Amino acid sequence: MAELQRFIDDMCAESESLDALVAGIPDSRWAEPTPAEGWTIAHQIGHLLWTDEAALLAITNPDGFTEQLTVAASNPAGFVDAGAEDHAQRPPAELLASWRTARARLAEALMTVPPGQKILWYGPPMKAASMATARLMETWAHGQDVADALSVPRKPTGRLRSIAHLGVRTRDFASVVNGLTPPAEEFRVELTAPDGVSSWVWGPEDAAQRVTGPAEDFCLLVTQRAHREDLALVVTGPDADAWLDIAQAFAGPAGGGREAGTR
Repeated sequence: MAELQRFIDDMCAESESLDALVAGIPDSRWAEPTPAEGWTIAHQIGHLLWTDEAALLAITNPDGFTEQLTVAASNPAGFVDAGAEDHAQRPPAELLASWRTARARLAEALMTVPPGQKILWYGPPMKAASMATARLMETWAHGQDVADALSVPRKPTGRLRSIAHLGVRTRDFASVVNGLTPPAEEFRVELTAPDGVSSWVWGPEDAAQRVTGPAEDFCLLVTQRAHREDLALVVTGPDADAWLDIAQAFAGPAGGGREAGTR
């Protein structure tokens, strides 16, 4: 339970960081565009609200969530966009208040999930710790869009480790959603932590397929918030090279990514 609490604390801290970005801006700025095509700042927060509410539903009412899955299956991408669009039309203060309530309720609900029990989701079912990590990842990614829209630099934190771990773990998923066969051999991923000294490492030391570079850049890549050409990632091996073109830490269909030269 202590480990789960740590993941939830990180999820909440990431939400608070994004909350601080938008809480003081004028209402007019909520309508400003972000790097996600067609999405304003309000859409970004609206999507987080929608997803936090969906996660809460999956925990507290699995049957109700199953019904939502049926609806989502008929229009996977449009279903998500519609939820963000609906919330984006609300007054900013109301939208922000609703997101604060939803994420607080989700944090409480995650602590009630029995160890080992998996939560239904749009991708594979996941345990509570994985759900908290997924919400951390998505909050950080959408927070990057908001920060970019506001031209506000963000200082990377140790919370990126969980996002990077998710990015590594979803390597095979990225292949599958792109209609490819996952690579047979393990990759080595070596990332420099935000402190500039520590290293975060995954995979065997003697792996032929390797990715190295700053942890923040890797997280930007796997959340598809930047094109690989704009990042300081070094790749060795054809399979690892192909992975960087499709890496995706989020559930759902293959993402379109960002164009080169946009960072």
